[in-house]
Amino acid sequence: MAPRRSADPEALTFTERARRQQIVECTIDLISTKGYPATSLSAIAEAAGISKAAVLYHFSSKDNLARLTLEHVMERFAAHVQERVERETEPCAAIVAYVRAMISYQQANRRHVRVITEMLLDDQDGTRLKTPGSHDTGDRWQHLAGLLARGQEAGQVRAFDTRTVALAIGGAIDNVISHWLVHPDYDLDAAADELEAFTLSAIRRQD
Repeated sequence: MAPRRSADPEALTFTERARRQQIVECTIDLISTKGYPATSLSAIAEAAGISKAAVLYHFSSKDNLARLTLEHVMERFAAHVQERVERETEPCAAIVAYVRAMISYQQANRRHVRVITEMLLDDQDGTRLKTPGSHDTGDRWQHLAGLLARGQEAGQVRAFDTRTVALAIGGAIDNVISHWLVHPDYDLDAAADELEAFTLSAIRRQD
């Protein structure tokens, strides 16, 4: 068997990057539909139309493939949110853009949401975090806290502890998405409107 490829994307050929991307997409499909425990390397290989050995050529193990798949999802999630936040120059508008982007990405990428919940939540009942704080992958609360602090510096946002408020807003978003996953008929667009109003009411100065 040939040695495994380097995990460094810069060391890969175009064909190898395309193959790795294909394997990751098949992994997303399977984890989002069957769950992580039921997703085997053999099933991933079959979905990709390659051998199990070929999967291991690109990824050293199921755990490594799952970790890189989660990173792939989280990177795209973060890029979506950041791009929309950076469009706004006014602090409160940037905070609203953050809230709406968090909802819009998950609404448009249900498979990715399933991967995140499968990888970060306890397998027993899907409600407990495997690792406390693991839902905050990518320094999520820190990003929002930074936007809130910027609003305070501009005099548009009232004085409060930015960490606490960032965690509260993030928790509200997570609960709305969790409810939507169980109840697909839940009006997520209307929920986003309410979350925007909720956030602005909570943070704006009352002068």
